[in-house]
Amino acid sequence: MPAGGTVPAVATLTRRSDFLAVNAGRRAPMPGFVLLMRPRGDGDDAMRIGFTVTKKIGNAVVRNRMKRRLRALARSLLPVKGVPGADHVLIGRQGGIERDYALLEIELGKAFAKIAR
Repeated sequence: MPAGGTVPAVATLTRRSDFLAVNAGRRAPMPGFVLLMRPRGDGDDAMRIGFTVTKKIGNAVVRNRMKRRLRALARSLLPVKGVPGADHVLIGRQGGIERDYALLEIELGKAFAKIAR
């Protein structure tokens, strides 16, 4: 949690240019997903998050299920372990839909720790 004890606001990335900008930042690959992070440098402490799952993962039902899992993970961990003033992107991977949710949560915590270094 940040020094002031308050949790920064969390917004959603929607523009393609924002996703492309985050792709140039730091990455933490995990078995179920890849976490990308890039500080914006605009002086705003708000965190932004984006989600993407490619068609390689499966049909629309599978992709939407994976996105729901990623959103739930981000909702629980991003306000606590995310980097204030940065954009984050979670990219779903092939094995992510079959992985245990608790294991994904542990892996996301590790990914945030790796990226924050």
